[in-house]
Amino acid sequence: MTFKITLHPANIAFPIQPNETILDAALKHGYMLPFSCREGMCGVCKGRVSQGSVDHGRAQGSVLNQAERASGMVLFCCAMPESDLTIEYREVNPLQNITVRILPCRVEKMDRVAGDMLILYLRLPANERLQFLAGQHIDILMGNGEQRSFSLGNAPHNNELLELHVRRNPGGTFTHYVFTQLKERSILRIKGPLGNFYLRDSAKPAILMAGGMGIVPIKSIIEEALYAGIKRAIHLYCGIDKLDELYLLALTKQWEARGILVTLVLLEPIAENQWKGKTGSIHQAVMEDYRDLSGYQVYACAGPEIVEGAKRDFVALRGLPEEAFFFEDYGHGKNPDLPEPVTPPDSLP
Repeated sequence: MTFKITLHPANIAFPIQPNETILDAALKHGYMLPFSCREGMCGVCKGRVSQGSVDHGRAQGSVLNQAERASGMVLFCCAMPESDLTIEYREVNPLQNITVRILPCRVEKMDRVAGDMLILYLRLPANERLQFLAGQHIDILMGNGEQRSFSLGNAPHNNELLELHVRRNPGGTFTHYVFTQLKERSILRIKGPLGNFYLRDSAKPAILMAGGMGIVPIKSIIEEALYAGIKRAIHLYCGIDKLDELYLLALTKQWEARGILVTLVLLEPIAENQWKGKTGSIHQAVMEDYRDLSGYQVYACAGPEIVEGAKRDFVALRGLPEEAFFFEDYGHGKNPDLPEPVTPPDSLP
């Protein structure tokens, strides 16, 4: 038996199977509902079912309590239909024309930018281009059915090659494969674009928070904003563990020259570095600089502790509207740029 989902008020409908989550059905049919962890842990995909009933699946009680469930709230990544459903969801237009596809691609170039960091440049088949929003990511599909997620580092207007930033992770079979076996002209399969992390259309000033590999989708967002001539004020906070990690330093200088305010935050200064800038957490750095965030939007791509702490304090202590906080939390599930579980070498692409 097949059920039907209707997105209200857009009046968009698509089918869903009884054992399929709302999120999976939406992505399969090319509609990007908001999500992050896909494990029922973060609450990003929380939404309201105004008609119909669902099985809440593995939704965590700490994320979706009984009162919310009684009022029709669900987690899209967990909820499965027990009838036809109508979902209240207003933010469809920015993504509704973007189709999630599975495509082969060829490794065009491998650029080793640091000892444990390289940039992969992937070329799609002739006459194919990937339509995506700056900030989204793709999945690399592996031979055993698993996948690895990586943010797209290039901006949508510059999509002749797809740019993936890959850091070697101890115990990570896929990244070990990339650094030791992958060659130029190798063929990979990708799925995308994916994710709901992108710059919303607004005149409000934006604060971008990038922790570690979180700079990759932020890079895409900034380059697209500059290309489009966006006039809103943008302040980037870039967190780094040590100075030699900032392999995009030259780019941040270029962004500054074009009007982007950049604040580098070193996690733990070392005396011999003679560091004179901010230190500690990017979350705390923003708190020090901004006493009132009520008129701002914040975009954060960092680990879960930073994201959760920032959202909590910005809303409670700095007046940021909760709906003005957007994030890519790569600390859960299969999100971009994380150490991945070990898989047998023969399952690699």
